[in-house]
Amino acid sequence: MTQAGSTGGWLGAVVRNSGYLRKWLILGIAIGVIAGLGAVVFYLALEYAGEFLLGDLGGYRPPAAAAEGGERGSIGFSRAWAIPLVTFGGALISALLVAKFAPEAAGHGTDSAIEAVHTDPRSIRSRAVLVKLVSSALTIGSGGSAGREGPTAQISAGFGSLLARRLDLSDVDGRVAVSLGIGSGIGAIFGAPLGGAVLAASIVYREDFDYRALVPGFITSGTAYAVYGSLLGFDPLFGFVARDYQFVPTQLGWFLLIGVVSAGVGYLYAKVFYGTVALTKRLPGGQVLKPAVGGLLVGLLALLVPQVLASGYGWVQLASARDTLMTIPLWIVLILPFAKILATSLSIGTGGSGGIFGPGMVIGGFVGAAIWRLADLAGLPALPGGPGVFVVVAMMACFGSIAHAPLALMLMVAEMTGSFSVLPGAMITVGIAYLLITRSNVSIYESQRINRESAEAERRGEAKIVKDEFE
Repeated sequence: MTQAGSTGGWLGAVVRNSGYLRKWLILGIAIGVIAGLGAVVFYLALEYAGEFLLGDLGGYRPPAAAAEGGERGSIGFSRAWAIPLVTFGGALISALLVAKFAPEAAGHGTDSAIEAVHTDPRSIRSRAVLVKLVSSALTIGSGGSAGREGPTAQISAGFGSLLARRLDLSDVDGRVAVSLGIGSGIGAIFGAPLGGAVLAASIVYREDFDYRALVPGFITSGTAYAVYGSLLGFDPLFGFVARDYQFVPTQLGWFLLIGVVSAGVGYLYAKVFYGTVALTKRLPGGQVLKPAVGGLLVGLLALLVPQVLASGYGWVQLASARDTLMTIPLWIVLILPFAKILATSLSIGTGGSGGIFGPGMVIGGFVGAAIWRLADLAGLPALPGGPGVFVVVAMMACFGSIAHAPLALMLMVAEMTGSFSVLPGAMITVGIAYLLITRSNVSIYESQRINRESAEAERRGEAKIVKDEFE
């Protein structure tokens, strides 16, 4: 007879025997609370790490997004020589922690959580979650080019995995629980609960949508945002960008152009990032040395282009308004998408710890800013009065296309910028970018499966192999 403890105890029995509504109310709220608290803990860890490492030691403070105070940041470097040393040191300590305690915490986190959904939703170790939190705070806080969504996704996905183990959930429910963790963690840290809910249902596939995760995703992501917002505020990350914008049919050509350029830059981002991953594996040096060298190279690049340091959200904030965008040199605006691609590849593609979602939005935001700036300089017609709308739709298109989650990204960026008025034009831009990307096999998340049928076929094949081995 099976022991109660081996099947998740009385609570596991209650959850497993509950109807659909009660089951996902219990699991959704539990995962949401942890996702919200995890996002808060990581945000604060990142703030303190950045203030000490990049601020006090490096003598440089990057600008902040509106919801984070909106400070304009430092004007130049007070101790330029210290920047490469800080980025090197932060990457080195981060890599040491990962190598010593949880090697699977290397990289951007979200991809490993997606892989867990498809292979074993019970496999995410709690230790890896804690190591990911600390190592990512060190990487980004010291100036590494990475996003904060990867660690928060892994925190909440790890809790979903823990529930799958402790409550002995079915494989189907375990996969949904981990997917909910991914979406709610990202939605919470970006203040985008609706986009986070849709992301939970779409991020694990390239050409499909997991309807089983959608409704529970509303519960989980809403709970996570309520917890996060009640402690750190409910303001949109970038404030209200292009709030009063109204779609004008004569601007259709601009949205088509942004879609095409965003797809091209997004494609380049994915290819360069995974090209760096592949090259790093072939180079000599261990799991500690390679990310440390990557951090050093990012610091040296920052001496030329300071905007590549850390998350870069504050620079997107400055690029979204005409008066502040004009204070950024034109050559910086034009080169920054490519410099950010290189910096992120060096920071995370070499084995560092952090997310690639956030840098993707910075890259896209400056694609939009560059197009607007050049068009304004040339005096071209039908141009919006400010760059905000171009910045917003390019963020959606650039990363939404290569993440194969166009709807989720449209909703998330609209929530992050308070810019739902841009959606008519954004739908055109994102649609064009996504259609172009689907003509290739490129994705920024390599662990995504094509669709539910291919994922199920893969699992049946693996199950047969295991069965044959035991026979």
